[in-house]
Order: sequence, then structure tokens, then C-alpha cells
Amino acid sequence: MAERLADALSPYLRAHADNPVDWWPWGEHAFAEAARRDVPVLVSIGYSTCHWCHVMARESFSDPILAEWLNARFVAVKVDREEHPDVDSSYLAAASAFTRNLGWPLTAFATPRGRVFFAGTYFPPSPVAGQPSFRQVLEAVDEAWRERRAETSRIADQVADAVASASMPAPGPLPTASEFDRAVAALLRDEDREFGGFGGAPKFPVASVLQTLLDRASLGDRTAGDLAGRTLDAMAASALRDPVEGGFFRYATLRNWRDPHYERMLTDNALLLTAYARAGRREIAAGIASFLDGVLRVPGGFGAAQDSESIVDGRRVEGGYYLSTNRDRLEPPAVDDKVLTGWNGLAIGALAEAGSLLGERSWVDWATDAADLLLERHRRSDGTLLRATAGERVSPAPATLEDYGMLADGLLRLACASGEVRFATAARELLDACLVSHSSEVGSQIAAGDSTAPSSADGEPRAAVREPSPGRAEPDAAPPVFVAPGDGDPVLTGSGLAVGADPSEGAYPSGLSAAASASYLLFLLDGDRRWLEAAQRAMAPLGKFAIEQPIAFGTSLGVMSALDAGAVQLVVVSDDREAPLAEAARRWRRSGALSIVVTEEQASAFGAAGFELFAAKSLINGDPAAYLCREFVCRLPVTETAELTAQLAEF
Repeated sequence: MAERLADALSPYLRAHADNPVDWWPWGEHAFAEAARRDVPVLVSIGYSTCHWCHVMARESFSDPILAEWLNARFVAVKVDREEHPDVDSSYLAAASAFTRNLGWPLTAFATPRGRVFFAGTYFPPSPVAGQPSFRQVLEAVDEAWRERRAETSRIADQVADAVASASMPAPGPLPTASEFDRAVAALLRDEDREFGGFGGAPKFPVASVLQTLLDRASLGDRTAGDLAGRTLDAMAASALRDPVEGGFFRYATLRNWRDPHYERMLTDNALLLTAYARAGRREIAAGIASFLDGVLRVPGGFGAAQDSESIVDGRRVEGGYYLSTNRDRLEPPAVDDKVLTGWNGLAIGALAEAGSLLGERSWVDWATDAADLLLERHRRSDGTLLRATAGERVSPAPATLEDYGMLADGLLRLACASGEVRFATAARELLDACLVSHSSEVGSQIAAGDSTAPSSADGEPRAAVREPSPGRAEPDAAPPVFVAPGDGDPVLTGSGLAVGADPSEGAYPSGLSAAASASYLLFLLDGDRRWLEAAQRAMAPLGKFAIEQPIAFGTSLGVMSALDAGAVQLVVVSDDREAPLAEAARRWRRSGALSIVVTEEQASAFGAAGFELFAAKSLINGDPAAYLCREFVCRLPVTETAELTAQLAEF
């Protein structure tokens, strides 16, 4: 019955096209239809590899009797959270007024204006352990809408006002070294000493947190390094990792890492590739890189994820493919072929950095191919970005800050790994497009990301920066630092649920932290202090929360660590990329530092493009030369690896 979804770009939407529920895609038309009929809107948000989304689809959305009843009393809207992260963030913020167990599928009930008056996650077909059935929830919402309209409208308005008034915390000082020690100590207290990882069940990889622990280790914190190493080794030896194809599953339902939910996400695996490469775990990193290229590679880039379910012995089951001893005889789970701009930026940066650190040139080449495709197909003539494509089709969803920030960050890491200035130039243009003047009068409207233990319905840790509260943001609230170009989503804007740069981090960086990371990297390359100041301003409101809740601010803590460590730059000019001096530079990394190997021609190209770091950097009498700098003040160049090693030892 849901013919409107049959031609959707999203495989998640297409999977619901044959439901008896009369689904609408996200957009103004659905809400206009609800206004015409004077009925509430059911907004169901999920993604194609979400296990509990599949379960609810089979149990409830495929039930013709329930669907007939639902269709008569609601307008039902199906949303792919990966295609519309802004919608997902806004409705999660609104849903936090009704439940602390946020996750997917997200089930929200809204007025025809789009304002939420009730929400939950997965609802079973029959009551279980005090949880109402989906039919009971629908009946209660319908009764409230028909008989207590004034109350539902009041609740909806209060929630919308709370979301709109939730502003960025006031800026404060960035963390110092002793405060980072506190954050590491907090993570150490949360470590599962028996099975590894953090907390109990369900258990997530929290890859960005591991990256930051490794950053602190690069500054001499052995406790942080040992904690990261134990966690990485425990995950690599656990059921969370697929030993055949190398990728990691999204999370484990049990404390001992057993019984994973078997979807394999591009985001998790990109971030874990970086972490394992930084930790020197070559075999594990190689397995992840192979998974990215061999399984998730699709026309145009990398697909969003691989499903947890597949057909085994004529039945659709979760994990059957991965648990089979005859995997080569089975059809593998489907890959979601959406090419998401931001997520591909994460993969590009991960392959580039890991390839450079571990000397795997082919990984850098894979990143280069993906970056060239993305810049060709996902960047419009005016420089703005597309959110997603699938084959030749383009998603109508607007690009978000995560697209600009993650792609810029990935391109800069690729520029450092490849020596190709065109990637750094493209990243600078992307950041220029979303950098807002500090004197802007636009107030920062940022949604609260309520922190809870992950729910039973595919939840994940999220930051608890603040709770929504009544009232409006103060007119002198700190202005946003980075904003995605464009007008945003008209439904969200009209409903009052539109949010700005959400600082909360779940399984991957927020748009704000990604943009700040890219901005700092760009400062290291071109010396323009507005990039340094932008990164500082973006992180300043979050320092206190990141130290108190390090598990929910992994990438932000990494940016803050770099800012605290100070700018150090290593440039090696070598026309022989295999020269010992070049190899030493590629293997060296430190929080707050940048290391890049370029040919003399590439150094000249960077300089001509306005990247100040490369001014007057050249070979010395035809030999490779290393230039070690702090805050753009460089030492005399050295040409011997032993000399460079001695210099680096001081940092």
C-alpha cells in the first residue's frame, strides 16, 4: 500500500514499500495531509541495518488489521535517520521529554505542525513486562488526540519550546593536562576489568574514546595507552569482530562481548581502523581496511552499512551468515548502498591515516579514489554538498554540518598522507562555507542530547549536555561557530524543532567536533589563526561536560587534547617516498601535531596555494630534508634519520 516509498533512495524506506501501512516519506506533503484530515502524525525513524527496526516491521507494520486501523487515524511517516540526521536529532531531543531510553526504531507522535506530544522506541505486538503493545499505544494516542486535544497541543508546544530554548552552554576554559588525567581516571573506573571495554551490557566499541586515549598516550600518559590497548585487544579477540571478513559488528548485547547485533557500520569500522592503526595492531587494521574495500565499497564510494539479517535455509535470520561454517555458500547480508558524504569522509580519513602509519600505500589509494568520486559527485557547482546518493540518484535530504566537517577532516588527513594539495584546498573551501563570524547575532540553538544507558532497541551512548527547559535562549547567547550552508529542513523550522550544531556524540563524531577537528588541522597547514580560534570556540562550551562524561565526548576530547598539546608540525621533503627520513615521518604521530611527507614539487604546490607551513621547504642539496616546527617556527632542517629521531624525542 505504501507505493510512495517504492522509488525511495533509502533501502530502509524501500523495505517498507509493501507494508499495509500507508507510509509517507519525510516532507511537507505528509504534514499537510495530516492537517487536511485533522489527524496526528506517526513519525517512525530507523535505518536499514537496525535489527529492532526489522522486528517492529515484521510484528506490527506488516499486520494488515493493525495497519487498517492506523491508516484511518494517523498519517504515517517513515524516516531513514542516516539520510535525515537533522530530523533524527530533533525528534530524539523531543523524545527525551518522554523516555530516557532513546534508540531506534524511534516512534514519535506529532501534531500536523510536526510538534511531538508523545514518543517511545520499540513497542511490541503484545504487552510485555509492563510495556504496552503498539496497538495500545496507538489507541491511547488516538483517544488523547480526539478527546483531550487542548492537553496534547499544550504538551506539544511545551516540548517544542524546550527544544528551541536549549542553547549551547556558556563558553569556559579548555581542559588542562590535570583535567585530562581526571577524564582518563573516570574511564578507568568504568572499565570492565574482566571482559574489557566500558560498562556493562549492551557494550559498544566507543572507538572515538579509544582514539583519544591513544592521543593522550602519545603525550606520555601510559595509563591511557594501556587502557586503550587492553580494550582494543579484548574487542579484537571477541565475538564483536568477524574473523573471516575483518569488520566489527555494531555492539554486543552481553557484557562478555557475546551475542552481537550483527550489523556492520561504516562509521564504527572507519573509526576502529584509525584506532587500531594508531595502536600498531596491523593485522586487525588490515582486516578492517579489507572489509571497507571488499564489502562496503559501492559505486560512488562506501555504503552506509551491511545488514545484520540474511536468508539462511529459506528464513530471514539475524547473524546466520556470520555464524555459518559454510559462509561461502550463502548469500551475504545486503549492503545499504547509500553513499553518505560525512560517513565517507570518515572512511577516507581512516584509510589515509592508517595507510600512512602502517606503510600500506594501497589504502591511501583507496581513500584517494573515494575522495575524487565524492568531490566529483557530491559537490555542486556552487560548492555546497549533497547529503547522499545511491547510484545515479540524489537524496533530497539537505547536507548537514557532519557532512562538511567529516569530509573536510577526511580530505585533510588524505592530503597529509598523499601530499596532494587539491584535497587540502577542497577542505578549506568546505570549512570556509560553514564558518560563521564570531560577531554573528544568530543565537546558537542546540538540541539536548539526553544521556542514558543504551536502550533495548538499538540505543547508544549520547551526551547529556543539558536538559531542555522552558523559556527562550538569551539574545546574547554565544553564536554558532560552524553552520551547514542552506536553509535547513522546512518542517523542522516550521515546527520549532529545528536544532543547530548538536554537540552530542554517540557512535561517531558530532558535526561540531568533526568541523573543529578539521579546523585545527587546517590551521596546522596554513597558519591562519581564524581556524585555530574557530576550533577553540567550538570546544570551549563543552570542556566541563567532556571531562565529566568522557565516554560521550570522545572526538571533542581529542580536539581539546590537540589544542592543549600545542601545534607541532613535521614536514619531510623527499622525492623518494620510501626514503628512511620519509618513513620515520610517516610513523610519527602526536596529539596536536601534524606530519606530512611531500615531494619538492608538492611542497611548492602547497606553498603556492597559500599553505604557509610549506614556505621555503625544499630538498637540501638534492637530499631529503626534515623540518620540525612548533607554532610555525621551524628548526634548521636535518637530513639524517638519527638527527630527526633525536629531535622528535624531545616531544
